[in-house]
Amino acid sequence: MARIGTTAVLAVLPDAEPLLRSAAEADAQAVRPGVPAHAALLYPWLAVDEVGERELHRLRAALPAGRIPIRMAAVERTGGFVGVPVPELGPVAKAVRTAFPAQAPYGGRYGPNPPVHVTVALDASPEAAADIARRTAASLPITTEVNSLQVVALTPTGWRHLTELPLAR
Repeated sequence: MARIGTTAVLAVLPDAEPLLRSAAEADAQAVRPGVPAHAALLYPWLAVDEVGERELHRLRAALPAGRIPIRMAAVERTGGFVGVPVPELGPVAKAVRTAFPAQAPYGGRYGPNPPVHVTVALDASPEAAADIARRTAASLPITTEVNSLQVVALTPTGWRHLTELPLAR
């Protein structure tokens, strides 16, 4: 479970929101309320009180120049987890993680460089996960692009936007 004061580096993906709405129709408990569709590049990142201009500069220096076209086309399901891989963001995640080697993605639970994905459902029952995976597959592919990354922090009332990092040319 995430701790208050935790930050994350995300690619927010508004075009994937319909996947979350559909999953919530199948099992409202499987979708985290107030969390937009996104792909985490580094979670957890730093404690919010450690995020300053120096860290943001280091993060910006790791980012690519220009927009990143993506195509979400597959569904992954493991137990109660349903996700959509976003392989085009893999190199960006690797660059961000390399810039902050002391920050293990997901606390190291999935290795040093886990694949980037959009979480559609988490902790769903087997029946709900199967239904959500079917619904998700029926909504794919989704083609979009990423023009910026977001840094967010967990507060007592939910995730709060800290800053946007444009992918400048």
